[in-house]
Amino acid sequence: MKIGMIGLGRMGGNMAERLRRHGHEVVGFDSFSPASSVKSLEELVESLKPTSPGTPRVVWVMVPSGDPTEGTVVALAALLSPGDIVIEGGNSNWRDSQRRAALVGEKGIGFIDAGTSGGIWGLTEGYCLMVGGAKESVDAVMPIFLALAPENGFVHAGAVGTGHFTKMIHNGIEYGMMQAYAEGYEILKANDVAIDVEGAFRAWQQGSVVRSWLLDLAVRALDQDPGLAGIKGYAQDSGEGRWTVNEAVRLGVPAHVLSASLYTRFASRQDDSPAMKMVAALRGQFGGHAVKKA
Repeated sequence: MKIGMIGLGRMGGNMAERLRRHGHEVVGFDSFSPASSVKSLEELVESLKPTSPGTPRVVWVMVPSGDPTEGTVVALAALLSPGDIVIEGGNSNWRDSQRRAALVGEKGIGFIDAGTSGGIWGLTEGYCLMVGGAKESVDAVMPIFLALAPENGFVHAGAVGTGHFTKMIHNGIEYGMMQAYAEGYEILKANDVAIDVEGAFRAWQQGSVVRSWLLDLAVRALDQDPGLAGIKGYAQDSGEGRWTVNEAVRLGVPAHVLSASLYTRFASRQDDSPAMKMVAALRGQFGGHAVKKA
């Protein structure tokens, strides 16, 4: 198939290359990348003009969520024709995906929200794809999905919005798993007997019930930087964890681990927590406990 890929960064660029390796023709566009095949969205859409009637133009949007995605989808709505298909693969809020689907749908353009996981390893390992959209749209671009995903790494989750909803929950779980490994690592490091912490993590990779790809990446990080001395204990979040917790509240679902892992990331950004200052002050007030002076 022929497809336009908008956004050629760490994810989009590798996805375009994986598609080419599977025999698909990719026209890439990225204002900030020398790998861009064309110079504008208009040129991209024109280059995808079908050679036979009834063949849809297919464009995959892989730019940062929020305003960049919004602007790109709005522009495509004005450039594409009825029957064409937009696939949006960023980490967008699922409600935004539903709204954007309605926007392009007014022009007769199909919309698929494609939750995409795989990071920088997707080029060789494949990308787990969680997509939402009308069956006819998904079926029309299935060769694209099959080229990107590893075996059994694809799900048509349901209607528009379900792809990004599923990816949101996926990322919430990811927060909790990473936090569990991180806390286990810190407890091992804090022990008062000699433990080969890095060796323990490597041993867990084989036969253990906690083995996973994240564990493999943890071992890789420790091999590259023993003790993680070169890394500051500051963890950013890109939004999906917050959305997951918000949905848990809306649906009345207890999400203790996911919530705690999100709040821990918030705490990592505070050099001197005002809340913990108050805790220390209260301990000093009611119990006469020592307070460490700044």
